[in-house]
Amino acid sequence: MKILAYLFNRGIKRGVECLSSKKVESYSFELNETEDIQVLFGSQDRNLQLIEDLMELTINSRGNKIEVLGSNEIGQKIETILNKLQELINKKISISEPDVVTAVKMAQEGTLDYFVSMYDKEVGKNFAGNLIRAKNFGQRRYVKSITDHAVTFGIGPAGTGKTYLAVVMAINALKNGEVKKIILTRPAVEAGEHLGFLPGDLKEKVDPYLRPIYDALYNLFGLEHTIRLMERGVIEIAPLAYMRGRTLEDAFVILDEAQNTTVSQMKMFLTRLGFGSQMVINGDVTQIDLPKGATSGLTHAESILNHIKNINFVYFDSKDVVRHPVVASIIEAYDEKKKPS
Repeated sequence: MKILAYLFNRGIKRGVECLSSKKVESYSFELNETEDIQVLFGSQDRNLQLIEDLMELTINSRGNKIEVLGSNEIGQKIETILNKLQELINKKISISEPDVVTAVKMAQEGTLDYFVSMYDKEVGKNFAGNLIRAKNFGQRRYVKSITDHAVTFGIGPAGTGKTYLAVVMAINALKNGEVKKIILTRPAVEAGEHLGFLPGDLKEKVDPYLRPIYDALYNLFGLEHTIRLMERGVIEIAPLAYMRGRTLEDAFVILDEAQNTTVSQMKMFLTRLGFGSQMVINGDVTQIDLPKGATSGLTHAESILNHIKNINFVYFDSKDVVRHPVVASIIEAYDEKKKPS
């Protein structure tokens, strides 16, 4: 019995030694700044938890000492992310969950070096006086393209800020005297809807579908000022059909939901461009609602105009979505489902 007990106890001991030898890989570091640790970590460490969720790892913190349960490479990436966020805090820039999400995404994309510099350039201000900045590298490229080109195509999923930023840039151009009016339009096509059964004229039927544009204007100008500018004709919101036969001079023109234009409609719209004008065309080629067999004017333009000087195409993907992080995962899941098996 004594021999059996000895062998049994020895077996347990060896098992414990074996388990203890399989140490979890970890990376530890200390943050240089300590005064704003609570701001960096967020309320109840919400920012750290968000990084954990996005990168699927565990972070332990005690004061300014951080331990990341993962490889040295992953740990160094977390250290860089936190240091970049700390740089924003040192610049007196308030950070929130979207900033944390952006930092993580840019780290994963290898563009984190541009993170802090995005906050140096202000795109504009909203009606409440809050600064508007590019929220990710895709938005930064988009804003630069609009600044540098007469015609910019923004192609990508909803939630990437295409419409909102285009309206911001339009308002900047209006305030700076670069244009005399802003024209916002979209085709009268919507999935599952039959506009002919809705009351009112074409504009009244399409107005509900222009709500994202109205919302952006109200956020930037306020309701009353937006209405005054529309009454004076400085801001015009109309369905695409109203553009036919016009020459749009000294205007900033935005075409939204461009994937639902036909080839002839896109040609008609692009050839409205007059002197002193600028165009932004936005759309999502995965959300085409045209009748079966009809070619999207956006995909057609993409195939024939990408070599023309002063026309630029900017592409967004799920990583550029600035809504709740789960939205990007939803888009990726749908895209994956569409791939041939």
